[in-house]
Amino acid sequence: MLSPAPQMTAKTSAGVSTRTSRVSLTRGTPLTQTSKGSRVVLRKPSLQTKCSVADTASSKSKEPVLEVTSAFSPATVANLGPGFDFLGCAVEGQGDTVTARLLPDRPGEVVIEDIQGDGGRLSYEAADNCSGIAAIETLKLLGVSDMGIGISLNKGLPLGSGLGSSAASAGAAAWAVNALYGCPLSKAELVPAGLVSEAYVSGYHADNIAPAIMGGFVLIREYEPELLLERLEFGGNSPLWFVVVTPKFEAPTREMRAALPKDVSMAQMTLNATAAASLVTGIMSGDAAMLGKGLNSDSVIEPARGPLIPGFFDVKKAAIENGAFGCTISGAGPTVVAIVDSKDNGVKVAEAMINAFGTKGNLEVNCAAVVQLSTDGAHSCEPDYCAVSDSAVFVK
Repeated sequence: MLSPAPQMTAKTSAGVSTRTSRVSLTRGTPLTQTSKGSRVVLRKPSLQTKCSVADTASSKSKEPVLEVTSAFSPATVANLGPGFDFLGCAVEGQGDTVTARLLPDRPGEVVIEDIQGDGGRLSYEAADNCSGIAAIETLKLLGVSDMGIGISLNKGLPLGSGLGSSAASAGAAAWAVNALYGCPLSKAELVPAGLVSEAYVSGYHADNIAPAIMGGFVLIREYEPELLLERLEFGGNSPLWFVVVTPKFEAPTREMRAALPKDVSMAQMTLNATAAASLVTGIMSGDAAMLGKGLNSDSVIEPARGPLIPGFFDVKKAAIENGAFGCTISGAGPTVVAIVDSKDNGVKVAEAMINAFGTKGNLEVNCAAVVQLSTDGAHSCEPDYCAVSDSAVFVK
């Protein structure tokens, strides 16, 4: 029997008719995966091959247990300096919320019913929307073809911010659809659904979507011939604090990727390898200073992208001079992230970074916060869920 949840219905603007679009569940192929503890092995998707859910389902369709539910997925910091495309983490604070509801009269369809917080920029076509694609792929993983899904997306993350905006939408959608069916899939098992969405939007990389769903730090150990993910536990007893500062400047992932060098020298490779080793060692040992130093020492990606973010190098200098262990670009930018030893020092560092963006980059700051690592990742919530924990401090 379905459990109705009227208090979790999607919000729409009063007096405005809801726009909808639909897509048949024939996009792409599901990723085959196996799990081994915190490690998950994924087969790379083929986005060109079309097949129906019925063709890919390996078992009888599951029965839903809810009529409507909502899920939240947090912001993520990808790359962490030298960990380009192979390391990322989830952080508390902002994120996206998706409400998913059953559409029994529209089997085999995903319908984008409402989008809030995007300024009218995102597509209502499910096949061109991160949350829609993730919902489609989650239904495939569930083996469901006899039910449609309505999606309402509330964007809490700005587009092109370097905080995994597309991954947050995909992660929230994947978990919400999974929750409608009683959460038969684990978080690791949902990563394939979000990865198809990421591949369509910004490229085949899992350093945002994996932590957005799984939480914590996630290491991508291998991309070819299989995708190997490893969740890393931060080894420290004290909280790990991040300063996250987002200026009013957009840096689309595809454009920022185009700025990257095609080749690197042996010296650069060696420097980045040692920095990445320090980064991972710092995570596993719980040594925030070592983690910060590794994060601070990217000699390949940051030098290429830094000049494209007005004032970045001055912002980084201000963070270090005011006590940060390390500072770098979050994802493709323009958000800048720093590692600090405490909440109070984080506020001081954030204020210095805001000032540097204004005086050196001539940029206003959209948001600045001192937050902790998010170990939860995607999870069920109320539609109006506020993701800010008691420990987070918003400086601006």
